[in-house]
Amino acid sequence: MTRSPRRALAALCAATALALTAPLAATAPAAAAPATTTATHYSGTLPDGATWIADKPARWNGVLLLFSHGFGPLTAADAPSDAAKAELLAEGYALAGSSYDPNGSAWALKSAEQDQYATITAFGSTAGRPAHVVTVGASMGGLVNARIARDGAGRVDGALNLCGLVAGGVDLEDYQLDAEYTLAWFFDRADLPLLVDLPSQAAAAALADRLTAAVNAAQQTPAGRARIALAAAYLNQSAWAPNQAPPAPADYAGQQAQQYQWLQQGVLNFIVPGRYAVEQSAGGNPSSTRGVDYAAVLNKSWHADEVRALYAAAGLDLNADTAALTAGATITGSATARANLTASSTVSSLGVPMLSLHTTSDQLVPVEQENAYAARIQAAGRGDLLRQAYVARQGHCNFTTAEIVAGLHALEQRLVTGSWGTATTPGALQSRAVALHLDGAAFTGWTPSPLTGVR
Repeated sequence: MTRSPRRALAALCAATALALTAPLAATAPAAAAPATTTATHYSGTLPDGATWIADKPARWNGVLLLFSHGFGPLTAADAPSDAAKAELLAEGYALAGSSYDPNGSAWALKSAEQDQYATITAFGSTAGRPAHVVTVGASMGGLVNARIARDGAGRVDGALNLCGLVAGGVDLEDYQLDAEYTLAWFFDRADLPLLVDLPSQAAAAALADRLTAAVNAAQQTPAGRARIALAAAYLNQSAWAPNQAPPAPADYAGQQAQQYQWLQQGVLNFIVPGRYAVEQSAGGNPSSTRGVDYAAVLNKSWHADEVRALYAAAGLDLNADTAALTAGATITGSATARANLTASSTVSSLGVPMLSLHTTSDQLVPVEQENAYAARIQAAGRGDLLRQAYVARQGHCNFTTAEIVAGLHALEQRLVTGSWGTATTPGALQSRAVALHLDGAAFTGWTPSPLTGVR
């Protein structure tokens, strides 16, 4: 017997919930009536110009889900998808979220956390004060959410992260630059001086187009494929692409083909313009190649065996190539920009419980980011607050509604009982998700490899 999902935090809204000793299957208080999909929509503007929106169901369970959206247009959103929104409203949750400050960079980490807190206040004043707040974040919004989960104890109760960029902006910029530098070094030397300090969004988009065209041409030869694999290793690029079966562990040609598929489908067209936004926010280029030992970086990558095999098949000298990359690495970042980005976009502790979900093949926010984040949380002595779970699927933020809702309910068990128990095991999450009879689930056991390129 399991608790109705509509009532998952209803017990937490009652004083007796704090003393629960029974598992989550305990009956919810009678006051938590079934919700309807009828909802009232709210919107407003915050002092910095950010907009906020909210939706409150007619039969509200007292819980506000505060959603932090990902990188892209600075438009307010209050749910990760329309389908998830409909299900969560039907279960009685209110939803809210802000655009973040629209006057700055799309990498809105300077304003997002405070705008989200202000949204809670605005919701309380307009729609009614929530009994509890659970935060949800996706992609860059997962980094926003990690900041809230670090700082927000007393204002929020717990955090659900979806495909979160939890390793932070500094690591992201470093390993992406390693990959872009490698591609330019081998296939597009004219662009080597243009990889950082990007002058405009248009210039960044044009650079991405040139690098992608160079990759497409290089893919036609064994040597080109080997060197693309080297860059993909630095990028932490997944080797399981859309509409493909995952390649076997020793199918190195198949792994490279699927990494190339991701690149050919536009990874560079996302991350290079993204660098422009990050540099805007940081006040300059935060990353350097100077002083990086590219052989050592490769040796720490779980793609190293693939790269070595493809280099051997192509008759190339891998040691010579990594030595050339190391010797030619002359990009020097701004110490001030790096300090600014570290302050806004690196998180190393937790203040409230967090469940972080990730697909095992994420082309934009590699699942290895979870490894780096967990290490930092453990080092801060807060590992008891963090649980991570994985979905066997390709694509960035490619979750079903059932997986999102099951993750939320598992987090709620931790909030209600004070213990994670077995709620976040793959089997428990899969059972929860399937029992919702929505759109399926693929939770799996997974241990992410270390994130390549961490300085």
